[in-house]
Amino acid sequence: MNIRLAGPADLDLLPEIEISAATLFRDQGLEIIAGEADDAPIDFTPAEVWRPIAAAGLLWVMAEEDGPPGAFLAAKIEESRLHILEFDVHRRHQGQGLGRRLLAFAIAEARRRGLEGLSLTTFRDAPWNAPFYASAGFKIIERDAAPETLQAYLDREASRGLDPARRCAMIMSLKAQRSDGSA
Repeated sequence: MNIRLAGPADLDLLPEIEISAATLFRDQGLEIIAGEADDAPIDFTPAEVWRPIAAAGLLWVMAEEDGPPGAFLAAKIEESRLHILEFDVHRRHQGQGLGRRLLAFAIAEARRRGLEGLSLTTFRDAPWNAPFYASAGFKIIERDAAPETLQAYLDREASRGLDPARRCAMIMSLKAQRSDGSA
């Protein structure tokens, strides 16, 4: 699979990827939203939300040539960081290293743009969330030490029913790293 900017035809396909990735939580017995029934429809981001992000050149997909995307990463530039808004790999493509490749691409893109780092919010306790990002060089930033923009993301998530005790903000600093990854 190759990484490319998302095009208009890709946007209507992203909800399927997002829903597929979210089923992993249910299969592992992890609640995404507190008290949510196992058979409740999985919430997804409508395609129109992605349009301005794609237009800004901050939405990438992984796909076979002329094929539908199997993974995507959407971001926003916040306070000189590339903030990852959503990052999903379809279940049929998980376990193949696609997520790691797409994350490495986003890190390289942040460097190319001269940004100081990357940030995101995620689940602390799901092995494919905080531990995955930590293995790539992200560090958990406790809420009271997080920049206001990250605190605002965590607050929004809590207002949508995500358990604040299970969520965390993470930052990867690129300032102290050279392009070869060393300090």
